[in-house]
Amino acid sequence: QVQLVATGGGLVQAGGSLRLSCAGSGRMFSSYAMGWFRQAPGKEREFVASTTFSGSRTYYADSVKGRFTISKDNAKNTGYLQMNSLKSEDTAVYYCAAGSTSEDRSRYLYWGQGTQVTVSS
Repeated sequence: QVQLVATGGGLVQAGGSLRLSCAGSGRMFSSYAMGWFRQAPGKEREFVASTTFSGSRTYYADSVKGRFTISKDNAKNTGYLQMNSLKSEDTAVYYCAAGSTSEDRSRYLYWGQGTQVTVSS
């Protein structure tokens, strides 16, 4: 069993940056690939980025490629999503998840509770 806690959301102006963290409990966290998803009001939860268990390979949605960076520090049992050049359309609740690198959210085994990111234009 892995429990995930996502933090780091907040209010930021367009063009600004935020770093989200996803703290995983248990030593098994390092064994899992992880991803970030987001859900805007009235929309379905969508894939943002993912990385392999070692962090050596990363995958991004086209909408965030070049602006967001996913990483994973297994020594700290924590994953990160660095978000730069934020746009108003990035406003959403961001969720971290563990167990896959897929864009299909049904492939993930564990989910964090979500953290709100609001980008003002």
